[in-house]
This record gives sequence, structure tokens and C-alpha cells, in this order.
Amino acid sequence: MTDNENASVTESPWSEWRSVTPARLALGRVGAGMPTDEVLRFGWAHAMARDAIHAALDVPKLEAALHAQGWTVAHIHSRASDRTTYLRRPDLGRMIDPDDIAKLRAAPIMPSDICIVIGDGLSSLAVDRHAISLLAALKPHLASELKQAPVIIATQARVALADEIAELLQAKLSIMLVGERPGLSSPDSLGIYITHAPFRGRNDAGRNCISNVRPEGLSYAAAAFKLAWLAREALGRGLTGVGLKDESDLTLPEGDNAARLRGPETR
Repeated sequence: MTDNENASVTESPWSEWRSVTPARLALGRVGAGMPTDEVLRFGWAHAMARDAIHAALDVPKLEAALHAQGWTVAHIHSRASDRTTYLRRPDLGRMIDPDDIAKLRAAPIMPSDICIVIGDGLSSLAVDRHAISLLAALKPHLASELKQAPVIIATQARVALADEIAELLQAKLSIMLVGERPGLSSPDSLGIYITHAPFRGRNDAGRNCISNVRPEGLSYAAAAFKLAWLAREALGRGLTGVGLKDESDLTLPEGDNAARLRGPETR
């Protein structure tokens, strides 16, 4: 064995930071190299990120869970016919498959306030793990008088796909729940995009985003609270994006309820 293999791990002086973040920092060293366990963890994290990107969304399971919560559900595809095409042609993931356009147009359409779209995005794992729990937390915040379009499950979907869906369903506001690009410590991060007056070709500057929704990031309760606040303000002011700043934290209650919305401590 070499001297490096016999050497003990030298801890980083920043090692205490590892108790409050899953980020890959303060990994220590063995001689001039990385500790073996950290090299193995990196390989595992990289494999998890790749799997999250390529795994298919279990649509029947998601549909059943949504029906159990009382949502009306429909399923559509983008113009990306498979995962390889989706990854190579982002533009096709932003457009609805022509057959599904016809299906949406053929259904009875009533103008609505909100259209929720659940897209697999770049991590179906994030949708599978967090979308149902987030919607369960959101339901109590939605005003009973709001008119809601059916929840749309969209596969091979990019964020902008929700614009065309909501435009076809005549919704004032689109809410897109989508799997975010996996990180090496977060393969299952769920993102939320809120867009007022959605239409095909809508600029990204017209959206608000809530990111990193998962137990290790932004809790379901906190994300639902922010989402409901942004949705109310968007409908009331008639805008989203750069003109609408998230000031929901200013309305947080004091005491135990505020702690519940922040979620569990990471320490």
C-alpha cells in the first residue's frame, strides 16, 4: 500500500458546517487526494442525478393520488416523443402534442382563475415524492370562490408548456409544479412557476418562481403558503414576474405557526 493509502483522513477546519447543509463542502483529504468514502458518495450522488433525469413519471400512480385528494385530472404530452428527444430538443418540451391540443379543445371549457400543471421536467423523482404532499398543503389556502381548471399532468414537459395549456383552458393564472434540474445533493428538488395571463411564447420575466421544495429544503407548508400568497396577489394585481415581489414572509404569523411554516430545523 502507498503512504497515501495508509494515511489517516485530515479533517477540514470547516467540518462543522456539514451539520447544517447537504452541500459537498469540508470533505477532508487523504494526502493530496479525497477520502475514499467521499469519492464513493460522489459517484452515488451522480448516479442518483442521472437516474432522476431519465426515470419516467408514474402517471397512473399520480392520477390515483390526485383523484383521492378530490382533484379533476387530465393527462397530456409535449411534442417531445421520448426522453432522448426531450433532452436534445427543449423547444419541443414547451409545446403540446397536436393530438392533445385537439383533446383539450374538444372538452367543455369554462374560464377559470387557476390552472395547475404538474410536469415531470428534469426530475420525475421530485414530482413523485413531493407534488401530492404540496397540493395537500395548498388546498386549505385556496379560496372556495376560485374557479379551478382540471389539474393537468404533463409528460416530457418544460416550464413554458403550462402557458399553452392554461391559454387553451382559458385560465387567468398558471401554476406549474415541475422537477428541477438535479443537483449532486438534491436529485428530487421540486420547482413552482406562477404566471399571470399565460399564453404560448410568454417571456420568463413574467413568472415568479419558488424553488427547492422538499423536506430538506423549503417545506411543503412554507411553499404552499408562499404559493397561495403569490397567487392571490397575482390575481388581485393582474401581474406576475418582475413586477410582483414575494413579500409573503411579512405576513407570517408569530410563534408555533411560524415555526411550522418554516419547516424542521436542519441542525
